[in-house]
Amino acid sequence: MTQPRDLPVWVALSATPHSIGYVQVGPWNTRVLQAGPEDGEPLVLMAGTGGHLEAYAHNIAEFAERYRVIAYDYPGHGYTTHATSDLELPDYVVHLTGLLDALGIGAANLNGESLGGWVAVKFAAAHPERTLRLVLNTPGGTMARSEVMERIRSLSQAAADDPSDERIRARLEWLMADPATVTDELVDIRRTIYARAGFAESMRHILCLQDPEVRRRNLITDAELAAVPHGALVVWTSNDPSGPAAAGLEMAEKIRGGHFEHVTGAGHWPQWEQREKFNQLVLGFLAEEQQ
Repeated sequence: MTQPRDLPVWVALSATPHSIGYVQVGPWNTRVLQAGPEDGEPLVLMAGTGGHLEAYAHNIAEFAERYRVIAYDYPGHGYTTHATSDLELPDYVVHLTGLLDALGIGAANLNGESLGGWVAVKFAAAHPERTLRLVLNTPGGTMARSEVMERIRSLSQAAADDPSDERIRARLEWLMADPATVTDELVDIRRTIYARAGFAESMRHILCLQDPEVRRRNLITDAELAAVPHGALVVWTSNDPSGPAAAGLEMAEKIRGGHFEHVTGAGHWPQWEQREKFNQLVLGFLAEEQQ
């Protein structure tokens, strides 16, 4: 399924039956999109820091042809309840566990970008019996590069404090290899979220992971990578601003059954900028692992 690069988010989903609703998970009224066959193998899509489920809008239709797709907004993110205290990795893992429970899902494939990949590995290590396969797009959690952390913090908080077109666009363009892939629609989607009352404070709690001390105690360990039960596909890109492709390769080598793929012409969102290639890689990996 080929989609034009500038296809609007909701047009990309218009021919695919899906629902968007809210699921109560502990204190978090969680926004959840579901698509695909109800009896299909679950595939959970998880965005990055300060992100929202629309980051996977151009992948859901193709994935939903085979899988039960779940995309959601983390605590403090998107339209889920704002955070009122700092969120560290155990908080995200507990929330994901509760979400799967609420949806009646025993075990799932997890596809995480950036923070989502970080959460996926932590979840897999803590709950191997509930983890099928992992797909990790430019995953976070193994590096603590001060210049990158400061850039994420400054751009993200500035966009939340002043959700103007200029600041929102600056945050999104930092993620991409080609600034032209940051459409006016994507800017509007994020600006609407960031302009919600209370979101700027929520962002401060999200960004605690950019603090060096907090980050260090949350980093993924070699033991956690070794505990991933059914292999992982690690996707890195030619223009990722968070770190070199070598970081992704090293991560894949430490996971039993780990595979590494390098995608050109993309930054931190390969699932957005190189959607056809990304979808092909993910579906191929998941099908191969089932044989």
